[in-house]
Amino acid sequence: MSKIQFINSPEQLEQLVSSITNADWLALDTEFLREKTYRPELCLLQIATPELVACIDPLALESIDPILDVIYRTDITKVLHAAGQDLEIFYWLRGEVPVNLFDTQVAAPLLGHQEQIGYGNLVNEVLNISLSKSHSRADWTRRPLPSQQVQYAADDVIYLARMYPVMREKLQQLNRLQWLDSEWQNMTNPDLYEKPVEEIWKRLRGIDKLKGNRLAVAQQLAKWREVTAKEKNLPRSWLLKDDVLFDLAKQMPLETTELKHIRGLNDGMIRSHGNSIIDQIKASKDAIPVHAEYTKRKVKLTPNQDATLDVLTAVTKLHARKLEINASILAPRKSLEDLIKGNTDTAVMQGWRGQLIGPALQSVLAGDNSIKISDGAVIIDQG
Repeated sequence: MSKIQFINSPEQLEQLVSSITNADWLALDTEFLREKTYRPELCLLQIATPELVACIDPLALESIDPILDVIYRTDITKVLHAAGQDLEIFYWLRGEVPVNLFDTQVAAPLLGHQEQIGYGNLVNEVLNISLSKSHSRADWTRRPLPSQQVQYAADDVIYLARMYPVMREKLQQLNRLQWLDSEWQNMTNPDLYEKPVEEIWKRLRGIDKLKGNRLAVAQQLAKWREVTAKEKNLPRSWLLKDDVLFDLAKQMPLETTELKHIRGLNDGMIRSHGNSIIDQIKASKDAIPVHAEYTKRKVKLTPNQDATLDVLTAVTKLHARKLEINASILAPRKSLEDLIKGNTDTAVMQGWRGQLIGPALQSVLAGDNSIKISDGAVIIDQG
């Protein structure tokens, strides 16, 4: 692969776009900053093909639309690792995410690797190369970027571009490539990157402890915080930390003078947003909370159900061993729990999972199959 191109002028960007316009696929990664903003701020965009590697500097360019036009082409596969945060950035740039994706972290368990495997570990297992982690918490707004930092960023696509053909070929040989189609489709769901403000309260940890008007106030404050944070491009916690939001919902102050008694609510915040906070509380204190069913706590399995889960887990491991696939990706624990509770509309009964292991799990639950041990080996006895 040629040396790293650092793209920080429109002319360089135009030349790069011309050189990749006929590519079948692109390895992509991003470096960003989000500690001081609501939206992640793109600081560097890395691209690699078998022929080139480039780091594009969006802080130096007035527009990166030419390269985005290429990335959003539906005929070019975009290869990423743990793509969620990268796709969130693309979502905020264009209001949608690219299609025709391949996430090496999602694909890895189908080849026997650990679920949620990190990039460095996957590179080591697939290519037998150890990567440095020395710049994992670097300041990507720094300019000029040190050459070591640029190399670190480039490595995130250099080895991605080397892994992709290897992984894709293995998946094709095992007839598993098509299993991932629904995974890629799910990754384009806009709800993953921007939840409706009316539902943002569902992300609040501990929301299930609030009832009645306290819950209604918390829901309204969460909505106000989200709208305001987005409008001002500030982190949510810079407006209201979760614990402060909960204290406001519990105490329900109705005058700005009462806000000084709320721990964690400083004078500057009260001056800037005190009236708005009081308005939200007054508007919602007598309201009926919405969708209160979402606040119900998770129902634990009964002892019998827990034992059944152990049996289904054993069945999963037997099938996974034969398929040489990671058991946790074949039948996720939560999906098995849903199945035991009677919910057949769950991941393990859908798509490729449903074809591979769904019938076996249903047969065990129906009593048609049983499990026994013979000569030290676990065996599924089919009736």
